[in-house]
Amino acid sequence: MESRYNPAEIEEKWQTAWDAQGLDQTLEDPSKPKFYALSMFPYPSGNLHMGHVRNYTITDVIARVQRMRGYRVLHPMGWDAFGLPAENAAIDRGIAPAKWTYQNVAQMRAQLKRLGLSYDWDREVTTCSPDYYKWTQWIFLQFFQAGLAYQKEAAVNWDPIDQTVLANEQVDSEGKSWRSGAKVERRLLKQWFLKITDYAEQLLQDLNQLDGWPERVRLMQENWIGKSTGAEVVFKTEAGDDLTVYTTRPDTLWGATFMVLSPEHPLVDKLTTPAQSAAVAAYKAEAADKSEIDRTAEDREKTGVWTGSYAINPVNGEQIPVWIADYVLMGYGTGAIMAVPAHDQRDFEFARKFGLKVKVVVQPEGETLDGDTMTVAHAGEGVMVHSGPLDGIPAGKGAGQSVEAAVKWLEANGKGKGTANYRLRDWLISRQRYWGCPIPVVHCPSCGTVPVPDDQLPVTLPEQVEFSGRGPSPLAKLENWVNVPCPSCGEPAKRETDTMDTFICSSWYFLRYPDARNESAAFDPAKTNDWMPVDQYVGGIEHAILHLLYSRFFTKVLRDRHLLNFDEPFKRLLTQGMVQAAAYKNPVTGKYIAPADIADLSDPRDPATGDRLEVVFEKMSKSKYNGIDPKDVLEKYGADTARMFILFKAPPEKDLEWDDADVEGQFRFLNRVWRLVTEFQASGAKPQGSGELTKPEKDLRRAIHTAIKEITEDLEGDYQFNTAVSELMKLSNALNDAPCKESPVYAEGIETLLALLAPFAPHIAEELWHLLGHADSVHHHAWPVADPEALVVDEIPLVIQIMGKTRGTIQVPAGADAQTLEQLATESELAQRYIEGKTIKKVVVVPGKLVNFVVQ
Repeated sequence: MESRYNPAEIEEKWQTAWDAQGLDQTLEDPSKPKFYALSMFPYPSGNLHMGHVRNYTITDVIARVQRMRGYRVLHPMGWDAFGLPAENAAIDRGIAPAKWTYQNVAQMRAQLKRLGLSYDWDREVTTCSPDYYKWTQWIFLQFFQAGLAYQKEAAVNWDPIDQTVLANEQVDSEGKSWRSGAKVERRLLKQWFLKITDYAEQLLQDLNQLDGWPERVRLMQENWIGKSTGAEVVFKTEAGDDLTVYTTRPDTLWGATFMVLSPEHPLVDKLTTPAQSAAVAAYKAEAADKSEIDRTAEDREKTGVWTGSYAINPVNGEQIPVWIADYVLMGYGTGAIMAVPAHDQRDFEFARKFGLKVKVVVQPEGETLDGDTMTVAHAGEGVMVHSGPLDGIPAGKGAGQSVEAAVKWLEANGKGKGTANYRLRDWLISRQRYWGCPIPVVHCPSCGTVPVPDDQLPVTLPEQVEFSGRGPSPLAKLENWVNVPCPSCGEPAKRETDTMDTFICSSWYFLRYPDARNESAAFDPAKTNDWMPVDQYVGGIEHAILHLLYSRFFTKVLRDRHLLNFDEPFKRLLTQGMVQAAAYKNPVTGKYIAPADIADLSDPRDPATGDRLEVVFEKMSKSKYNGIDPKDVLEKYGADTARMFILFKAPPEKDLEWDDADVEGQFRFLNRVWRLVTEFQASGAKPQGSGELTKPEKDLRRAIHTAIKEITEDLEGDYQFNTAVSELMKLSNALNDAPCKESPVYAEGIETLLALLAPFAPHIAEELWHLLGHADSVHHHAWPVADPEALVVDEIPLVIQIMGKTRGTIQVPAGADAQTLEQLATESELAQRYIEGKTIKKVVVVPGKLVNFVVQ
């Protein structure tokens, strides 16, 4: 037996053995309860980073503990392998995206295996493989058949660098692309959409089921769905056309003094008079170049153009002008608003700029507002005035207030109806790039859009293509691929050349794992329904809206297609914090300096300017020179140390600051465990029971079962791995300090330490477990259960004081009454040393704490 802990040797040994034994294969035993543990699968970039290590280690500990607790566990891994990064990287390197992707998959798979992660690799999925995307296409056709997939011309977000459209969710708050960082442009293109808006209310209401999710994530989804309630009201144009508006304040209809349409509204051209046509055309062109973020910015000066036409306010018959302005979006509500400048600041600013009427319909208590002299809109409380049937009613949305009264009046008089609206827009899934799942439809001049029959799936993505930079997809140039007979009539037709958003692939992958080798279906509903929903999902907060919302949507649609029998895909969600490391930043220039370029790290200065540098902890990044390569850590310390540090340094939901000293500390701890067990084994001790336990044995057994209890609770609640590792250290120290090393209790403690350590540091635990003579794996051992009797404290320390000054402690029976404590304290050798020869005037007893002698 190697006397020194050698992680490289034992980790390779056990990874090979586990693979040969099939140790981590999923147990299909219906007699056992199921547990589905899942990390968000990675994009195969080729290299693991510390964020990956943290995510996958957390999930692995959860999976290993649940196996030891008697569950059948599904713990799979796969690759989110389509997408622009692979295509762009392949273009830059002059190789095929498929070759680049599969090379990266192989490299990352090997890196993951070095971490000792207990994946069932027989269930591995790769989204760019035809045996996977065949079923992505089949699922798309399920949406198409249900009327949930459609194609239309729309103003879309265009990424000028990646040369493709983006969904609204992929544009950040500054109007930039989520991936390239480019300023997004607006273009009018024919695109494919999924009708996620049909499920807006379900997606909102079912957030109430997700009590195992962080409240922050649920709130982010609720805000993104963005439900509001109000009314739809129809205004008539002079030509008799209907102009429908949605408003959350129908009570203020009597104060509407103009209307505003989105420049993209279909009635704009019809409403524009000849005199205004040039101005309207110029404004429409200008608005088309702006992003939604730019158009709706609160601090931006309002712009607009009058169409030259009027509409009739249905509640009072007043004629009001119809304008267009870019702050109104076609994608929200109906693309038209009724403007009430007295009670909406945006409308007020617009009215004042263009000299439009301001009419007060809500008077605050104790004031008299005048529309001609107001300097700011009044959006607060008050009483309705100049509002016909609503006069005198309190303004607001509660019961008996003006909004409720307005909706009732509109419906009773056929002027409008109460309704709800959502910020959520239909999901734009078309991408004008190559490396993605082909959309399985054919465009026929006679039959229109025709789905590819199931027996002709997959529509295979051709791998022999030529790229001409980061431009349009080369698919359109492949005539042999594009030109096909119509599946319906047999006449010449053309394939769709757009590919799907890669979030389509990740919206159902978790449904494939339970039946990953099925060649005849996306999954067997019986198998997937058995394993789903995922019991514990682990991934980054950055996916709170995109991936998680889309996955919930897919689940509900497939449920309604009678393929699934559950509402939500992920029962519990853990969003782990980032891994940060120290970076050296020049506070004057904002530049980051590589540590290698700094002469003295104890007094870091910019070598170019001499400025003193700030040491800041930030997310690891090459540009900040603070990246830590997992490979270096594994080679120096081993996978078990890396895992222990990741788990110990911070609670999983918090950001983790990398510290080499703490990594070294975990390595020393594992070395102490190694010595503790090897010395016990080398001693040849054969513990024998001797009846009643001695006090040291009772104390050690209490420490053992306290560790079991505390660690189990840490892993059952909010996964406080850091405190669980602390308990492992306490148990190790208790064993090291125990004077009863030949006792059966000590042997129990050694084995319990290894069993508790196994999920955290699986390799060293396995090695030492076998060293103790076990033939089976420690990972097959049952999770230890705390013995309540062992936790009972027989004796407690009692403080002895003389004249209020502490002199020491004695051990007394737990629960002893005051009279017994006084007697024991008085008779103790400790007290006698101080009271001998003195007169005891008074004895003060605080049961369970202290005895104080007042002496003369």
